[in-house]
Order: sequence, then C-alpha cells, then structure tokens
Amino acid sequence: MLVNHTLEPIYDEHSKVLILGTMPSLKSRELNFYYAHPKNRFWPVLSRVYGEEIPHDIVAKKEFLHRHHLALFDVLKSCDIANSQDSSIRNPVPNDLGPILASSQITHIFTTGKKAYELYQKLIYPHTHIAAYYLPSTSPANSPRGIEEKLLREYQKIKDITDNIDNF
Repeated sequence: MLVNHTLEPIYDEHSKVLILGTMPSLKSRELNFYYAHPKNRFWPVLSRVYGEEIPHDIVAKKEFLHRHHLALFDVLKSCDIANSQDSSIRNPVPNDLGPILASSQITHIFTTGKKAYELYQKLIYPHTHIAAYYLPSTSPANSPRGIEEKLLREYQKIKDITDNIDNF
C-alpha cells in the first residue's frame, strides 16, 4: 500500500543532530507524531540518556528535542509498505533534507534501524555528503533480550556529540 509521509520535521535553527527513522509507523501516523507506539523505546531511551523524565505529549517531546538541539524526521517521503514493516518497503522516494540542513546547524545524522541507514546511504547521502551513524531500532518488533542496555549505549552517542558540539 502506498504511504505518504505526513509528519512535519521537528527542528529549529539551533538543531545540531538529525535523527532519521525510515517512515512513520501506523501508530505514529494515527497519533500524528514520531515514535508514538506505546511500546516503542525511542522516548524512554533518549530520556534516560539525557537524564530526564519521559516526555508524554507532543509539546513536551518537541521541547525535549529543541532543548537538546535535536532534529527529528524520516528518510522517506513515500513508499509502498505493508503495515509498519520496514522489510516490506518498495518504491521508496526520499525526503528532501535540504531545507532542514540549510536552516539549522546540523553536523551529524543518526538513523534508527538498518533500513533507515541503508535507504539514507542509497538515496540521500549522495546529495548531502553527510555521513550517517547507524543506531539500533527502538521498535517493539526489535526486542531481543538485553536490548535496553545496548540501546542506551548506542543512543549515548547522540548525547556525546551534542555535549561536544555545545563546547565549541
């Protein structure tokens, strides 16, 4: 089924790190915000990394992102996809990151999941020439034993970069 990306990117002129997913899940599209599935670990993991309470509404999530100079968007503008399964993606069309990059201070890009990384490398990197760093997916579909500690270690890289950038 053809799905069009309907969420606006979250960023401002102070954003320094861009986090890209693949395409919003069914639940995220339904609730009109990123990583909205209640079992997705994106917000709990990022909150623990930054030592803050988990933001529970859209306003608090946007404030969290802006406070930490983070931007949030997805690699794809549209694609054929079954439910929320990245493995089913066909006919991917990339989002244009040009406006975000031109009006922010983005120096680092992270992708959440292998498919987001692969699609970024293939469809967007040739235009941006900004290397992306792969992070494991926080999706409830990706929940092997011990994943929480691995996610915390990997997502700590975002904080390490924002802390170092802030010191320049």
